[in-house]
Amino acid sequence: MIWANSISSVFFSLLVFLLIIRFFRKTSVLDILKKWWVSFENRFHVYQSFKIPIHNEHFQENQLYQKILLYLNSLPSVEDSDFTNLFSGSKPSEIFLHLDANQTVHDTFLSAKVSWTNEKSEDGKSALILRIKKKDKRRVFRQYFQHILSVAEEVEQGKREIKLYMNSGNDENSRWRSVPFAHPASFDTVAMDSELKNKVKSDLEQFLKSKQYYHRLGRVWKRSYLLYGASGTGKSSFIAAMARFLCYDVYDIDISKVSDDSDLKMLLLQTTSRSVVVIEDLDRFLAGKSTAVSLSGVLNFMDGIISCCGEERVMVFTMNCKDQIDQTVMRPGRIDLQIQFPLCDFSTFKILANSYLGVKDHKLFPQVEEVFQTGARLSPAEIGEIMISNRNSPSRAFKTVITALQTNGSDERRGQRLGDSGSGRNGEDMGEPGGVICRESVHTVREFRKLYGLLRLGSRRKEESMNSEPIEKKGPRIESIST
Repeated sequence: MIWANSISSVFFSLLVFLLIIRFFRKTSVLDILKKWWVSFENRFHVYQSFKIPIHNEHFQENQLYQKILLYLNSLPSVEDSDFTNLFSGSKPSEIFLHLDANQTVHDTFLSAKVSWTNEKSEDGKSALILRIKKKDKRRVFRQYFQHILSVAEEVEQGKREIKLYMNSGNDENSRWRSVPFAHPASFDTVAMDSELKNKVKSDLEQFLKSKQYYHRLGRVWKRSYLLYGASGTGKSSFIAAMARFLCYDVYDIDISKVSDDSDLKMLLLQTTSRSVVVIEDLDRFLAGKSTAVSLSGVLNFMDGIISCCGEERVMVFTMNCKDQIDQTVMRPGRIDLQIQFPLCDFSTFKILANSYLGVKDHKLFPQVEEVFQTGARLSPAEIGEIMISNRNSPSRAFKTVITALQTNGSDERRGQRLGDSGSGRNGEDMGEPGGVICRESVHTVREFRKLYGLLRLGSRRKEESMNSEPIEKKGPRIESIST
């Protein structure tokens, strides 16, 4: 009987203990006990802390910060932590974990336990704080960081994606905002003369292998391109193709958001290596007086001392027209290679027909070529839009192209007769859908003909009335003209 009572007593005690443990697991009491234990343990160990800021003393991005953050986000402890950010990748099935501000995660290396905290101060400056026991630091410190860099490199290679960075303001810690660069353009899809395309690809390939050559010359390892041509000729798509070919991130600088020359320098300082730095419509900013950036600031950005603070960069500038640009901007060293993007001719048209419609030859090609020979031109964007709108009927697409070219050609000739200095088309309108422009152009031409006829009729009547006046009244008018 006594034996049975002792068994029931033990069983009851065990049940109570299990209930207490289950209760602790469902509450924060266990967490409190853990914190007490850590605090107790800390009293018998001396810890050392290391701070890895997001920027170095030169306000440049700290590459070690990015490597460590990439490593920490791959740890299982991040997934098991109380709070973690989830982000989608470039593919719908991809989900990435990311540390939250002021979040702490734990890691173990060679039996040494360390903690990392993603600290963000009140002034917005971000930093990673490593906390490690001093006795472990002497034993594993260097090997641990080598392990971090090795894992970060593997993770980076496994999910390497190009990013597009945009300047967003003057905040020291958030000058650049990034999004995945999803532009699908490549050198295979860019409508360009194949010989010129191959020359550019060869130039980029040679640049990638030229680090030692540039250093032997005492030059910074960078390359500068000028892309010029009317709107809609494919400059932006070409930049995307360059970035994908190099597998470089893109830094797109909006000068209208740059406060002054010093701010422009700081933006360049905070770009990384292996990047394409882009300034579009440079001619518009140099011609306008609204921007706070001076010509001197742009020149220093292109090849000044500040441009030597980073390497393995490709700098790309775009313009609609380079004729009115100060030649100091164009000199070798600031611009290494100039590439013109002309309006569409017949050879480019055939490339577009093959890309957009899968047609390499067609019975209407001779008519299209004949219209091109008259000097009529459209931008590749306009012709591409016509082909997209009529992609189910190549014949209708080519007929629409012919009509658009004829309308555009007649507008240009009429503009020249009236003394227009240009083609009668605003450069910024050339990127609009070609089909819409065609229909509106035909309507505009008809109205213009009516107006022009009325003006000529009024002019003839005025001349007839002037001829019927006495000669003495006409004398002073002729005199004033002759003088």
